[in-house]
Amino acid sequence: MDQNIQKIVILGGGTAGWLAAATLGNIFKHSTVEIELIESEEVGIIGVGEATIPPLLATLESLGIDQVDFIKHTQASFKWGIEFVDWCEKGKRYFHPFGQLGQRIDGHDFYQCWLKTVADGNQVPLMAYSPEAQLAEQQRFFLPFEAMNTPLAGAQYALHLDAVLVGEYLSRFAQKIGVKRTLGHVEAVECDERQFIRTLQLQDGRSVSGDFFIDCSGFKGLLIEQTLQTGYDDWSAYLPCNRAVTVQTKNVTEPTPCTTATAQTAGWSWRIPLQHRTGNGYVFCDKYITDQQAIQTLLNSVVGEVIGEPRIIPFVTGIRKQSWHNNCLALGLAQGFLEPLESTAIHLVSKTLALFVRMFPDKQCNSIQMAEFNRRVRADYQEIRDFLVLHYCTTKRSDSAFWQDCQTMAIPESLQQKIDFYKVAGGLIPEVEALFQPTSWYAVFEGMQVRPAGFNPTLHALNSQKLAQSLAQGQAALARSVVKQPSHQAFLTDYCQAPKIES
Repeated sequence: MDQNIQKIVILGGGTAGWLAAATLGNIFKHSTVEIELIESEEVGIIGVGEATIPPLLATLESLGIDQVDFIKHTQASFKWGIEFVDWCEKGKRYFHPFGQLGQRIDGHDFYQCWLKTVADGNQVPLMAYSPEAQLAEQQRFFLPFEAMNTPLAGAQYALHLDAVLVGEYLSRFAQKIGVKRTLGHVEAVECDERQFIRTLQLQDGRSVSGDFFIDCSGFKGLLIEQTLQTGYDDWSAYLPCNRAVTVQTKNVTEPTPCTTATAQTAGWSWRIPLQHRTGNGYVFCDKYITDQQAIQTLLNSVVGEVIGEPRIIPFVTGIRKQSWHNNCLALGLAQGFLEPLESTAIHLVSKTLALFVRMFPDKQCNSIQMAEFNRRVRADYQEIRDFLVLHYCTTKRSDSAFWQDCQTMAIPESLQQKIDFYKVAGGLIPEVEALFQPTSWYAVFEGMQVRPAGFNPTLHALNSQKLAQSLAQGQAALARSVVKQPSHQAFLTDYCQAPKIES
């Protein structure tokens, strides 16, 4: 009997569902494997996560999607990183860039070299050596191929997107390569004696059968939780925010090439500028303020005319105990939720899909494969969780009960070990498959005024004067390269301007 999977059913559209359909549809477009996506017109798209990180660009490339075409159709703008406002203290801001900081000097990590110069009196801030931070500060973008052999060569960027338009774009792409789209609302799920899903019964009497099912049904997890009852690990003890209010505004200024995350009384607010509008939101904890207070705080902070009514979205931070169980894989909000502070939602979908393809099962769904898959997905979530917690637990703010509690909050042991190791001599060991490499940790530590006690003693072997000169020359060369680049808006206008649409 043929054990190869012949039919994959995806429940739910939106970014997660259609990214899964596009990815798997692209892999199986020349095979007999059927892929069918069921989406309901009764279920709206959350569409909160409109900021992304650089790996998305590699995902688009792997699908053969033209980046310029994608940008135009999703009203996208560019992003060099995230500016954090008022997190450490009110009135203080810092930048978390993509890419690397400086160049290694005589085999030494750039950050260690900078620490030595600081000990010798250098007062130039760390981000003066970051291409992305400098480009963002001056609101510039660049042609990557023109930056070759310049200090900008290694700069990395991501995109700000309209999540609804992304879903529509990927839907068109997936259907064009053979994915079947079915409109319908699932009323019942039928399983066999092994608790493998066999059929989804639709409200209108139709049924859809398959060999493997991907649950993109959002927070409710219709298949992975309501049917298979895999359970959920609640991480709100580490990340207490449990609600978000979102609203869109008309653009009154040119879009900036970075996301802005501003600390508020009981959480933080985001500002994500697209070509046609700006996305705004306030992630907060209802233990400290009411929904109405959060809505008012957000409305008081936005710039430009408000489009539509503010939406409240409740959530519980955490992850399913098993993302892959029997013949069901959960993706997106059905898999877990981490607040969008570092724009990781779409990345987690892409990375989960890539891992699933590497371990692609037959109809029996080997338990050893499942266990290893679930371990790796959990590790990805835990890594991001720890990095998010770092933004909160290192605050020096004490002007509200929320921030006072953040200073004494329980933090994961894995994060505590990382902080303790860093504080000795700025030590951070790069991990091959980790999303956040040392530059990200350096940016947040430095932004939150957490400095190590010293630097690696091997740096004493370097001549202080020559080292200082090397850093100064590097900074000057970077500054010269940045000012030659066009403005972000000029770049969008010249190369990838989106069509005007009614807000």
